[in-house]
This record gives sequence, C-alpha cells and structure tokens, in this order.
Amino acid sequence: MNAAANSFLLVYAGLFPIVNPVGGAPIFLALTSHNSLEVRSRLVNRVAINSFVLLLGSLFIGSHVLAFFGITLPVVRIGGGLAVAAFAWRLLNNGAATPDTEGGVDETVPVDAFYPLTMPLTVGPGSIAVAIALGAQRPQEANDLASIALLGGAAILGLVAIALTVYLCYRFADRMVAVLGTSGINVMIRLSAFILLCIGIQIIWSGYSALMHIH
Repeated sequence: MNAAANSFLLVYAGLFPIVNPVGGAPIFLALTSHNSLEVRSRLVNRVAINSFVLLLGSLFIGSHVLAFFGITLPVVRIGGGLAVAAFAWRLLNNGAATPDTEGGVDETVPVDAFYPLTMPLTVGPGSIAVAIALGAQRPQEANDLASIALLGGAAILGLVAIALTVYLCYRFADRMVAVLGTSGINVMIRLSAFILLCIGIQIIWSGYSALMHIH
C-alpha cells in the first residue's frame, strides 16, 4: 500500500505544479467571459475530461508512441515549449477580455474546449513530457502482475485527482473575480501569462540542454 500511495503522490505532485490549475483558472474565465454560466460549466467538464485523457495516454503509451516515430523527449520539450511560449506571449501582449458582468453574454462567440482551453492552457507539452517520463519509469516494486496493476491504478487515481483539481479551480474561477475585481483579475491574467511564458522558455531550455548532453 505504501508503494501505491507513493505512486499516487508521485503522479499528482509531479503534474500539479506544471498543470497549474490555479494559475490557469483566471485565463480560462477570461477566455470564456462571453459565454453563459451553463456553457462555461459544459466547457469545464470537457476540459477536465480532455485533460485526464491526454495525461492518461501520455502516461501509459506516450513513450511507445515517441519510440515508434523516433522522437526523443528533448525534442518534444523544445517543440512544445515553443507552442506554450507563443501562446503565452500572445496572451501577455493582447490580454483576454475580462468578464463583463453588466453586459450579458454572447453565445455566438465560439470557444473550443480542446484548443486552447485544454491544450496548451491546461495540459501543455510540459505536462505531457512529465507524464511520459513518469510512465517510462517502471517502479522497482512492480515485479509481478498484481503489483503492476496496483501501481497503475494508483497512478490513474493521481490523474483523476489532477482532473478533479482542474474542474474545481475552473468551475469556481468566477469567485476570483468577485474577490479581486476587474482590475485585479486583469493583473492576475497578465501575471499568469508571464508565468506561462517562463514555463515555456524553461521547457525549451530543458530540451536544448538534454540534446546537448546527448550529442
């Protein structure tokens, strides 16, 4: 049971800082500010499910997919870091429309639950790379089928906990607006975008450094 608990904590603690649902919540709210509460709730559900599926696939089959195409983790980090940095730079410069509580909603504004809400905002290439790395490391305790199933189930529970955290942070992101106000949430959005930009650059640097060690 200790091994299962360690597997759960390893997955949750390893993914939570880079998924960063707390920092992504105000950005999610700003990107969906023109949608009604009902539509936003449906988007939250889809983002949480999409995030779980993406991380689950990365954890269990990601390393095999990369090996099939001959792609290394450092290359994934560099390419994904560029995507994250580009998205964050655009958001940092242009910002996102802050919620307008007085002007009603506009259901004609389309917001895709997968891009950019799920990827790269919630589950970016950094999260995928971490999930692949975790899945590629077989624990020493997994020496029989029962142990493998137990540790695999604990890892899946860790992913469920990540998805649940994303759901709760995004679902109640409007409470942040009530507390911080329009100007405060705008500052929060810009700060989150800057942190996301730094994460993207860090992912690029990590991939570049790993490639230099390989060659």
